[in-house]
Parts: sequence; structure tokens; C-alpha cells
Amino acid sequence: MPKPEDNKSIEDIFEQKFYCSRKFADEIEHIVLENKDMKYVDAIVHFCEQNGVDVESIPKLISKPLKEKLKCEAMELNLLKRTSHAKLPL
Repeated sequence: MPKPEDNKSIEDIFEQKFYCSRKFADEIEHIVLENKDMKYVDAIVHFCEQNGVDVESIPKLISKPLKEKLKCEAMELNLLKRTSHAKLPL
């Protein structure tokens, strides 16, 4: 007889483990801080590999601040066109 937890979807597991996109963003930030040479995109892929998660199921967990960091990183890597918005030096 299958256990009830066997029928849980990836989304249910994420909700139990992360509760919200904020907690997911904190986990990604933690990975980036631990690995100074790792970019946000790499951290997300690394997280997915470590937890056996499909990368395509991640977009709904990406918070707005994390999305902005990914966008900025993509512009620095010339993966996106630069916008006319000024960037403050950090």
C-alpha cells in the first residue's frame, strides 16, 4: 500500500522544504556567499543537482530581488542587452 507522502508532487515538497520563494532565495544567496566564484545561475543549477530537482520547475520560486540579480548578472555576461537604467556601484 503506497504511503501518502509517495503521492506528493515536486511543488508540495518545495512548499514543505522552502515554504516560499523568500526561503529559496536565501538558500541561493547562501550558496553564492559560500562559493565566491559562483554566479547566481550556477548556484541555482548546483542547488537543483544537489536536491534532484528539475531546473524547469524553479522559475515560480524565484523572488523579485533574485530575478533582478540574475538579470544584472546576465547583462554582465552579455547574455542580455544592457538596459538604460543606471547601475549603482556596489
